[in-house]
Amino acid sequence: ATVVALATLSGTVLAQAVPDYVAAAVADTARPAEQTADDAVRLPAETVAFAMIKQGAVVAEVRPGGGYYTRILSKVVGPNGKVYAVDSAERLKDTPDRMDKIAALTATYTNVKVATPPFAALNEIGEPLDAVWTSANYHDMINGQTSEEMAAFNKAVFRALKPGGIYFILDHAAAEGTGLTATKTIHRIDVEAVKAQVTAAGFTVEAVGDALIRSADDRTTQGKFENSQFMLRFRKP
Repeated sequence: ATVVALATLSGTVLAQAVPDYVAAAVADTARPAEQTADDAVRLPAETVAFAMIKQGAVVAEVRPGGGYYTRILSKVVGPNGKVYAVDSAERLKDTPDRMDKIAALTATYTNVKVATPPFAALNEIGEPLDAVWTSANYHDMINGQTSEEMAAFNKAVFRALKPGGIYFILDHAAAEGTGLTATKTIHRIDVEAVKAQVTAAGFTVEAVGDALIRSADDRTTQGKFENSQFMLRFRKP
């Protein structure tokens, strides 16, 4: 492993042990320049290291967006692993193009597979998972689902994972005590609200990462990558 030192936007210097295979995945020259330009703010090496994604793992990435982490996770898990890029059949019904760019990645990243199960049926992918990953999405899932549907989704994640599997959530941090009140207005969420929902599905909180917390951010403005984000690593017992 290598140790890297990076300054956050708040000026704090972080020392993070990053496995060499993670550093190599981030350095992948096939990644688009517009994505690598965000690395100094998004700290992908430190994020993946915190999430404990291993070589050979089978990972489901929920709502992969533009594939920023899809490409990295593909290289992290390597040829013996697999990354399922997942979006729900319900959400794709009216916007099927959401996954078109991800599907196009599979020619280069051959261990990436597109999966479109129903929202609360992640366990129907077809094989047990080592990890489920979602970044900057959890608050939006709450915006589009009822509390009962979110509970069903988290329980489906639990069923999809192998015993000891990891559920990793990164999202824009709202002020402490605000619960779910900022998910629609400024697209942020209180970390404690996420913990409460996910642990109700049977998970334990293994670690909370603060590498992306920026002390200068008062958490009252629109959630952006340069502002505070929290990382949560849950474990299935």
